[in-house]
Amino acid sequence: MANIKSSQKKNRQRVKNEARNRARKAEMRTAIKKVRAAVAAKKPADAKTLLANAIKLLDRADSKGTIKGRTASRTISRLQVAVNGLG
Repeated sequence: MANIKSSQKKNRQRVKNEARNRARKAEMRTAIKKVRAAVAAKKPADAKTLLANAIKLLDRADSKGTIKGRTASRTISRLQVAVNGLG
């Protein structure tokens, strides 16, 4: 454990931020898996609603710095191509 007050504070912030980012990433990954499952099951209506939620979560993770912007854009693009391919 750090002895300097500023280091102790920084450590508390790190722990809090890691937990927040971990939760945000887990929620995002789950949403992506649901979209891919709907695409695999060939359910266009479900896939479109799930895609909207996944895009929202990816954009939020991007804006908060949890994931990189290009990673979010690439993932959104690939999901949209898959959903649009259903018809």
